[in-house]
Amino acid sequence: MKKIKEVIVVEGKDDTKRLALAVNADTLETNGSAINTKTLAQIKRLQASRGVIVFTDPDYSGERIRKTISKAVPGVQHAFLPRAAGVPTKAGGSLGVEHASPAAIQAALANLYTEKPDDAPLLISRADLIKAGLLAGPAARKRREQLGELLKIGYVNGKQLPKRLQLFQIQPADFWQAVEQLTDEQ
Repeated sequence: MKKIKEVIVVEGKDDTKRLALAVNADTLETNGSAINTKTLAQIKRLQASRGVIVFTDPDYSGERIRKTISKAVPGVQHAFLPRAAGVPTKAGGSLGVEHASPAAIQAALANLYTEKPDDAPLLISRADLIKAGLLAGPAARKRREQLGELLKIGYVNGKQLPKRLQLFQIQPADFWQAVEQLTDEQ
């Protein structure tokens, strides 16, 4: 089993248990979407000493936790679980890391992203997103979802897509290759 040096920030103890089946890593649990200052201080200390990987659920709460941590602790790495990999097996369960297979967790942790500063050059324009059919049209949402999986950046809505692509400095060649793959699959 692969040993991960960085500390993985997850939402709860069920996520920690599931990660233990896939990798050998230390985790820090946020215990929900309301991250307190004590938890943020711990994450800052861990980032300075070992590095941090944020691995939250592919839902609204997980995205909120991710943004809170990113704002408070620059330079953290991000792992994204595709929504389809976090679907619960039992009805009534919520989407989450605790439902992912060990293979899906390992794949997500193999494709880490580190945020780039805001002053980084714009690589993919809004016009490119429209041309790729990601912002308008009946299939735009589905295409964004598939693009997020192909680029391993998670699902985002049309408003957040340009920001996410910029944040992780997705290169135009990688973007257009993924768009071409989307088009071929349709």
